[in-house]
Amino acid sequence: ARSGALGRHFITAYDNDVNLGVNNPALWNEEMHRSIGFNQSLHAAGINHGKVSYAQHFGEAGTGAVHMRYVAYGRMDRTNENGDVIGTFSAGDFMLGAGFGRRVNPNLSVGANVNLIWSHLEAFNSVGFSVDMGGIYLADDERTQVTALVRNAGAQFSSYFPDQERQPLPVNPMLGIAHKLEHAPFRFSIVAHSLNRWDLTYLDPNAQPTTDPLTGELVPVETAGFGEKLARHFIYQLEVLGGDLMRIRLAFDYQRRRELLVPNRPGMAGFSTGVGFNFHRFSIDYGLVIFSSAGFSNLLTFRTNFDKWKS
Repeated sequence: ARSGALGRHFITAYDNDVNLGVNNPALWNEEMHRSIGFNQSLHAAGINHGKVSYAQHFGEAGTGAVHMRYVAYGRMDRTNENGDVIGTFSAGDFMLGAGFGRRVNPNLSVGANVNLIWSHLEAFNSVGFSVDMGGIYLADDERTQVTALVRNAGAQFSSYFPDQERQPLPVNPMLGIAHKLEHAPFRFSIVAHSLNRWDLTYLDPNAQPTTDPLTGELVPVETAGFGEKLARHFIYQLEVLGGDLMRIRLAFDYQRRRELLVPNRPGMAGFSTGVGFNFHRFSIDYGLVIFSSAGFSNLLTFRTNFDKWKS
């Protein structure tokens, strides 16, 4: 919920939130020792998306963690070529991972996650693996943090069909920087994603030039310029640290807005927001992700530390 409220790819906060180590393994640290997090996203049409993560600190060796993620798409109608319903089938994607992070020195932490992926669609299955590797630099006062991350480096072990060529995963290199103001409760973050692919725009292959009805001139198909292509790589994040109890979050993802907005009703597409509450023994987070005026997603997170229940 925290990462979703901050526009996805929240990779720059080095604190005790055990869920963030799944996004960036360099964030695994001793403050997460014996912490567990439960996450659930409430989508439309009965789709369930969730995550469970647990971390354990091993002294000077570093911090290890295990995590599981899933998307269950529910039951769907099975139809024949005429559209007649002849039954139902299910589909889902699942990922089981293990990670390790280590504080190399006071200013640098590194880590890696290894993930086993299984995708199931009716009678078809695919298995693959991925590796995430990251590093984060922390200033002496830890108010400024800079991170570099490569996610989804991997490939399929087996494809959906026996004769289908196995495919690599969509690797996503990212850079992020965060800064907390010294005398105000604001932490600003900027994340640049998909750095291995300059042009993230979509060009409709069926689009054709049009004719201006006033001048009769031929109007070519519109293509993105330099500024548009550059802007799509950035996510802007703000977290308001309201004391020890409450956190307020807001983010803007320009790429998501451009991909999903409804042209005549853009609304708040690409924005996300949320709030978090930290109690003595547990924390609860809520996130609202606005995909477009036609749809949004609610996210809930519960996390706790087993050591806090001893007192």
